[in-house]
Amino acid sequence: MQIAYRARDITEAHIVAGLLGANGIEAHVGGHYLQGAMGEIGAAGFTNVHVDDEDLYRARELVREYEAGGRAVAASDDDEDKPDFYARWFLLALAVVAVLLLNLY
Repeated sequence: MQIAYRARDITEAHIVAGLLGANGIEAHVGGHYLQGAMGEIGAAGFTNVHVDDEDLYRARELVREYEAGGRAVAASDDDEDKPDFYARWFLLALAVVAVLLLNLY
C-alpha cells in the first residue's frame, strides 16, 4: 500500500477516503490512534490515506482535483430542477384552491 494523501486531520482523511471509495478505489485511513494520543489538538502529519499500489496514480489524480476545489459541471438545459418544478405547481394549485374557497364564501 502507498500513501495517496497526507491529511491535516482524521476528518479530512476520511473525506478523501470517501471520495476515493466513491470512485472505485479502496482506501484505508491510518493514524487513528496516533492522533488520539495528541488530544483535541489537531495533530498534523499523523493521518494518511493509503491505497493499493495499482490505484496510486488514479488516487493522486482525484486528490489533486479535490485540492483544486473539484471540477465545475455545468447544468444542462435538459435537466429539470424537480423540487422547484413541483413547488411551483403546488403553489399554483394552492392559489387556485384558495380562490375557489374565497368565491364559495
